[in-house]
Amino acid sequence: MGGKSALRRKTTNMTNPTETKDMVRQKYAEIAQQDRSTNSSACCGSGGCSTEVYNIMTDDYSGMKGYDPDADLGLGCGLPTQFAGIKPGDTVLDLGSGAGNDCFVARAETGEDGRVIGVDFTPEMIAKAKTNATKLGYQNVEFRQGDIEALPLTSNIVDVVVSNCVLNLVPDKRKALSEVLRVLKPGGHFSISDVVLRGEIPDRLRESAEMYAGCVSGAMQENEYLGIIHDLGFEQVTVQKRKAIIIPEDILSKYINEEEIRAYKASHAGTFSITVSARKPGPKAAPAKENGRATACCAPNAEGTEKVELATGETCGCGVGSTCC
Repeated sequence: MGGKSALRRKTTNMTNPTETKDMVRQKYAEIAQQDRSTNSSACCGSGGCSTEVYNIMTDDYSGMKGYDPDADLGLGCGLPTQFAGIKPGDTVLDLGSGAGNDCFVARAETGEDGRVIGVDFTPEMIAKAKTNATKLGYQNVEFRQGDIEALPLTSNIVDVVVSNCVLNLVPDKRKALSEVLRVLKPGGHFSISDVVLRGEIPDRLRESAEMYAGCVSGAMQENEYLGIIHDLGFEQVTVQKRKAIIIPEDILSKYINEEEIRAYKASHAGTFSITVSARKPGPKAAPAKENGRATACCAPNAEGTEKVELATGETCGCGVGSTCC
């Protein structure tokens, strides 16, 4: 791609969906062809400078059941499977499945009687995921090449949809979320980690292809993002987790000057990783219980949304996949 300096200068027309998709596909094809240690090093290899942005956002999967380090390229911004409420026998769909990381974690929850489908539009990622699945000997995990805005699945067949830091890369997010609604069974739900914005980021960050592929400049405003989910008819829309993404000045300085950095910080604009869950209208599942008792209880908070206090003393959103009484 012409070296690191060219990568830093590269821009793309964000209003052209074809050009945007081609840029993202090229970037993730390059990442698929190198190992995580290369991806995790700052601004090196064909992964380019956007790998620095990935590393700021990524969460640690290593303690999760089903985790396979060969499938973890460190490209996520959350842990959607942590809140997905996957049950034995479920059919699970992972959007933007990459090398298979979330699929293998989901497979640990759904078991041998379940089914896990990963969809990715990068051939190199599909090949890497299939190699990993073969190595692990999984017969009920499959990977399909396809577009998230036109999923290669029939309607009403999926119990749970998960996705990690992918929808912000999709030009038509409303269409992508409408496809999630289509393929879910009535009463099915999703758990999606994504990057959203509060306030405006500088134009030159938005114009940077590298920052788009790094999931920052392709993000939309949080209220708009949640509004689409509500407008499509999803129920129990809950932000399960939110964390601020702080982009260091040494990264910002590759795209904007010192004056622009100061103005950006003074504006109090922010980039956040959020994990959102929501349910497709239909039959409601009973809460999970242990020894006949619910493992957690809910009560409305001051904002009118529900929270759940876990036995560990932690507090999180009480929505789809949580064990509320």
